[in-house]
Amino acid sequence: MFVAICALVMASSYRASDPDVIPLWPNGAPGSEARRGEKENRVHPWSIANIQNPTLTVYRPKPGQGNGTAVVICPGGGHRELVIDEEGTKPAKFLTELGVTAFVLKYRLFREDGSKLTFDRDTRADVYRAMRMVRARASEFGVQPNRIGVMGFSAGGENASIAAFGTETGNPNAVDPVDRVDQHPNFAIWIYPGPLGVPETIPVDAPPAFMAVASDDGLSAVVLSLAGKYHAAHRPMEVHIFASGGHGFNMGDRFPKNRAVNTWPQRLADWLHDAGWLSP
Repeated sequence: MFVAICALVMASSYRASDPDVIPLWPNGAPGSEARRGEKENRVHPWSIANIQNPTLTVYRPKPGQGNGTAVVICPGGGHRELVIDEEGTKPAKFLTELGVTAFVLKYRLFREDGSKLTFDRDTRADVYRAMRMVRARASEFGVQPNRIGVMGFSAGGENASIAAFGTETGNPNAVDPVDRVDQHPNFAIWIYPGPLGVPETIPVDAPPAFMAVASDDGLSAVVLSLAGKYHAAHRPMEVHIFASGGHGFNMGDRFPKNRAVNTWPQRLADWLHDAGWLSP
């Protein structure tokens, strides 16, 4: 009987911790309202597409283990698909083990076949809305509004750049309280990012940064350029350029024999710790 009760409690606890999925816009994303009811497609075992109703999936730390820090995660996929499991769910679960509340962003895909969306208009709208929603509802999520970061893989790294370097701020007179707050992250994490969204020079208040890429990745030049701009702006950064690993090493478990790449998430955990983001 005792074993059965324990099993029931554990099952109930697991269901209670299942992630919440929150639409970014109650009435549909701007310009995509008529398509909000369309279903996502599983185009590959590792990816989804046809994101017409952008959402945030919330992954929370275990009760009593949260430290007040949040990260909005933008999976990659070339803006044609979202590598949702390897670059969304897995990093989210990794972060919750560190006490961080993670939000996986499903954003609209402007390079999808037949899409009339644009990066500067629609991707930007989704990213800004996601960052602002987490900040506007910080107390509800159990996080601090001044401890919200953004993390992007590949094309999702371009979304992180939009959030980090955009010149816009919230509108204090907006009807929607979400639109009143600022979208800029307090720190940024770029994992083999693409070039879109990176300005010629970065602002003097650019968020502290963590970057990781393999030297045999064609996008390593993006990280080198971004690191140079951070250096010129005298902004804090930590940069890891691995000898090999190619593009898309995800959370490192694709390459168990490449020790540096396989263990790169620990470097991120160390950086988050040293920067104070893991302290309550």
